[in-house]
Amino acid sequence: MTVKIYSASVCPFAHRTRLTLLEKGIDFELIEIDLNNKPDWFSQVSPYGKVPVIQHGNYTIWESAIINEYLDEAFPEPPLMPQTPRDRAMARIWIDFANNKFVPVFYKLLMEQDQAKQEELKQKLIENLQFMETEGIRQLSDNGSYWLGNGLSLVDLTFYPWFERFCILEHYRGVSLPDDCSFLRNWWNNLLQRESVKQIQNPSQFYLNQYQKYANNTAQGKTAQEMREAAV
Repeated sequence: MTVKIYSASVCPFAHRTRLTLLEKGIDFELIEIDLNNKPDWFSQVSPYGKVPVIQHGNYTIWESAIINEYLDEAFPEPPLMPQTPRDRAMARIWIDFANNKFVPVFYKLLMEQDQAKQEELKQKLIENLQFMETEGIRQLSDNGSYWLGNGLSLVDLTFYPWFERFCILEHYRGVSLPDDCSFLRNWWNNLLQRESVKQIQNPSQFYLNQYQKYANNTAQGKTAQEMREAAV
């Protein structure tokens, strides 16, 4: 059965799932949603009014991290989660860190207009990146090629879309990847070489244009609203 994915090229959460589909070699039908002008029928597909959503047979599944684990179980080759309970737990720890620590700070820094609060959030983002470097990829990866070792996993695909969009923070908030995050830099460069990444990669200017409303804190979409309320 062909998988349908409701997606938006600007959305990093949908980006995760499109990469997973490509890495798995799964046949899929892409349905692009204009998040600024969503069709009336979309509310019947997406209970949260967000992308991504997939339909597979009689199942409709939403939330990118859950979708990606579903795809990994429903289409087991090639596996994108570790084989042992301990290693799967470690993968989920870092997926959770991405969702609940790294991503909210990324958005809050981008949307914050107060200079003093921006500086606080910059420091928090840098602390998160250094934690990812020292407690995550530096310990779990052999050389920084992939997060959990020599092979690609859902952890890599979970984080990567925000690194493709890191140009937004560089441009609007003057933040760069710290020099001491050498494993993260190697990992980022390695991911850029994957065919799945190249196939759906967007240029920096695309993101700078699309995220200008976030930088001005005028974005009104679901993600912007949720991230304003998120704890960091």
